[in-house]
Amino acid sequence: MEYRRLGRAGLRVSALSLGSWVTYHNQVDVGAAREMMAAALDAGVNFFDNAEVYANGRSETIMGEALRQLARPRLDYVVSTKFFWGLNRAKPGEPARVNAQDTLNRKYLMQAIDGSLSRLQLDFVDLIYCHRADPNTPIEETVRALSDIIDSGKALYWGTSEWTADEIRAAWEVADRHGWHKPVVEQPQYHLFHRKRVEQEYARLYEDIGLGLTTWSPLASGLLTGKYRNGIPEGSRGAMDSMAFLREGLTDPRKNAAVGEFEAIAAELDANVAQLAIAWAHRNPRVSSVILGASKISQLQDNLRALELAPKLTPGLMARIDAISAPLAG
Repeated sequence: MEYRRLGRAGLRVSALSLGSWVTYHNQVDVGAAREMMAAALDAGVNFFDNAEVYANGRSETIMGEALRQLARPRLDYVVSTKFFWGLNRAKPGEPARVNAQDTLNRKYLMQAIDGSLSRLQLDFVDLIYCHRADPNTPIEETVRALSDIIDSGKALYWGTSEWTADEIRAAWEVADRHGWHKPVVEQPQYHLFHRKRVEQEYARLYEDIGLGLTTWSPLASGLLTGKYRNGIPEGSRGAMDSMAFLREGLTDPRKNAAVGEFEAIAAELDANVAQLAIAWAHRNPRVSSVILGASKISQLQDNLRALELAPKLTPGLMARIDAISAPLAG
């Protein structure tokens, strides 16, 4: 396993990590989570990503119980969670829970961290993300609350997820001006068909503020596995009612044709297209960790082999991949 610093922070995270979005509770119970997390740890993975909103808190509960049962030394792993959407959203016809959802105000954040720690059965999380930006709360209020959470010992670092470059810079400058803890990492979507934010919009931030990246969806929600080239297979993520919003993208004819071209390149390297896509994302030196998702241990083990493929991606192969990907990338 390779380890990279989280931007300029001293924390080192595994180049490949394991996330819980979609899978935990929906497809993975405590036993399966424990098995996959044990396999990941044995392979050198030290970073596990979560969010309070995943499965409405149940994802954190499953991960927390799996970690308790594994009983590994706390120094051996890094755990993150994210805040913004909240839990127990107001049902149709009920008054909006204005301080409990779609916000990064101080009241919400101070209570959200306690809820996550309880579900994860941890004394602290290593990393907290603001899952989206909040235009309705002053950035000073959010940054100070996050800095206070770190000062309290309930978290060690903080970052953002799917924020614009301007929003990240504004948060960093507020923290710098007041001597508060600065954001050290952003968690954006990054894959062969979604590149511009990481490669263009954030370009100045890597050197200017030392921004690190933990990227999600390296397989474009499964599109880059090749499984959707002939429609939506039964039992796949695209077949889930809760993931119906992905179906149009998963069945895009041009992108699926491109996947076929990626499969041919992967075959030249005795690999599969998923491994190629993960290795491609890993090759970006700005990416601290590529977050993988898996619903079974064989899938996880197969995807972890992408690290073996990365050194084989020569400049010539990268140029071939870019020629296919770039015209379709957003």
